[in-house]
Amino acid sequence: MRHTRYYSPATSERSRDGRFELTVKAHDSGRVSRWLHANARRGLVLHLSPAEGEFTLPTTRPDRVLLVSGGSGITPVMSMLRTLTDEGHHGEIVFLHYAYTEADVPYLNALRELAARHDNVRLLLAYTDVEGGDLHGFFTEEHLRAAAPWFAETDTYLCGPPGLMAGARQVFDRLGVAHRLRTEDFAPPPITVDAEDATGEVTFGRSATTAPNSGRTLLEQAEAAGLKPEFGCRMGICFTCTSVKTSGCTRDVRNGELSTDPEEEIQICVSVPVGDVAIDI
Repeated sequence: MRHTRYYSPATSERSRDGRFELTVKAHDSGRVSRWLHANARRGLVLHLSPAEGEFTLPTTRPDRVLLVSGGSGITPVMSMLRTLTDEGHHGEIVFLHYAYTEADVPYLNALRELAARHDNVRLLLAYTDVEGGDLHGFFTEEHLRAAAPWFAETDTYLCGPPGLMAGARQVFDRLGVAHRLRTEDFAPPPITVDAEDATGEVTFGRSATTAPNSGRTLLEQAEAAGLKPEFGCRMGICFTCTSVKTSGCTRDVRNGELSTDPEEEIQICVSVPVGDVAIDI
């Protein structure tokens, strides 16, 4: 049996030796992560897919950038930091990481080395459980202003646990700069079934299957109907589950945006049907 998981490389895009680096945290209930910790060794063969997702730096590098992470969410923004420094980027880079204590900061030595070597890199460590960091506690507007007073003028890149993601989104939304926040989640977004949306039927055209709309995501409803559509991350990052909605309206559970056009590609892992929907599955 093959098990699939999605990890963000922490390597620079400009890696000189052609290798890339993955950092895998072993979770108590993590079948794949714990297996890798117990069995990963030189010569082990793993099947890899091409890189997917949209959490990337723009082609035209920004003059200023704020990178924010928490826990193992450090990996994609670590890749961004390494990429910018390898390119000789001269713009201002602020790297803000949240951890329980100093001992819980991945890449601590590498971060300090990069900050010491590059005058344009500023490293800030925020500890939630102890004093002694540059900042203390959870993400707040005060933290944001202390780290990057120019935050409204450029984009912030954020990856971390649900609490950090929710807190940062609330701050950016309240300040009217939600459009400046670029995010990648590593936990599926919470889904609340809306009784007004959970009406009508879902038609899986290619499978000639119809089922009552339960209000869950189209991926979950397809699986409940006995179908096996392709999927990967189940949180709207990898695009493996992308399918064509032939008719009807769907809502993106991450941001509430509606898709009403026919023959439109949607990610079924984060799309819930609003009324009758037909999908090419």
